[in-house]
Amino acid sequence: MSSTPRTRRGTALATALMSASLVLTACGSEGDDTGDKAAETHSVKAENGTVEIPADPQRIVTIGNTNLPFIDLGGKPVGVTEVSDSELAVLPEEQKAAYEAAEVIGGSGGEVDLEKLAGLKPDLILVQFHTNDWDKVGKRLESIAPTVLWGLDTEWKAFAGEIAEAGNVTDELSRQTAEFKKKVAKIQETYRKTIDDTSFVDISRGDWSDPGTFYIADIGCSEIARDDIGLDLPEAAEGKDPLAYESLPFEQISELSKYDVITYPVDSDGRPTEPFKPVVETNTWKALPAVNSGRALGVFCPGNNSYGPVLQYLDSLDRELATLSK
Repeated sequence: MSSTPRTRRGTALATALMSASLVLTACGSEGDDTGDKAAETHSVKAENGTVEIPADPQRIVTIGNTNLPFIDLGGKPVGVTEVSDSELAVLPEEQKAAYEAAEVIGGSGGEVDLEKLAGLKPDLILVQFHTNDWDKVGKRLESIAPTVLWGLDTEWKAFAGEIAEAGNVTDELSRQTAEFKKKVAKIQETYRKTIDDTSFVDISRGDWSDPGTFYIADIGCSEIARDDIGLDLPEAAEGKDPLAYESLPFEQISELSKYDVITYPVDSDGRPTEPFKPVVETNTWKALPAVNSGRALGVFCPGNNSYGPVLQYLDSLDRELATLSK
């Protein structure tokens, strides 16, 4: 799951695709030189069924939430949709260069130019948005090139693995997976007593949050801390909406005093993120026992839908957990 409201992006993107004007005629047929490249194919299972794709795709277009995970795996797409400035800002330089080298075919919430997309002559399109929108746009994308769709509820490790398989970048996936396991094992071994004896709560606030509200984060990077590391973090009851979906008034900040340790979002320089600043400026926050005792930990989470950002999160969490024993 993601800690950001991806359904908004997906719905807007699907609407934009529908509104873009293009009559798709004979794309990839007469005069198309991609036949030889795509001669060897294999099947992958996706939200839109079993899709026959090139074994070694050369011209990949990424749409929606597939942009940065594919680039994180070493992919070099020929076309992308826009990502936010904040997402670009935390990318390693090599990945930022790969993104900027691709042709932008549309915005994260604006119009997608299907004519420009077809003109790129892709041999594979990777897409993630809400599956309810597939009936509106799927056939149009598939008429351009083999298209692999993921729903927004795809678990991040499965998402990375399936993108790697589809885009033929499995070598980098193997390296990242091994590094992830190594970092998780190190944190578990180093902080075993803290993990076993400490209650945590992860709180956050997004730029979409109503004024004067925050939320308890039980999805996104918090999920990794809970499910992979083993931190004792609150989560929604089975079958219920995530706790992160409920906005809590600042008046309830004082209720966080029942937890031993609080984690909250910071940027790459360790400063509270802009949306979270109003929380740390309240007297209620300043009065919390965890804050006064140095047990409020600012953790950097640049993303949670591919291994690269998650590895950065684990490094940040490792550093912050180390301060608890000082």
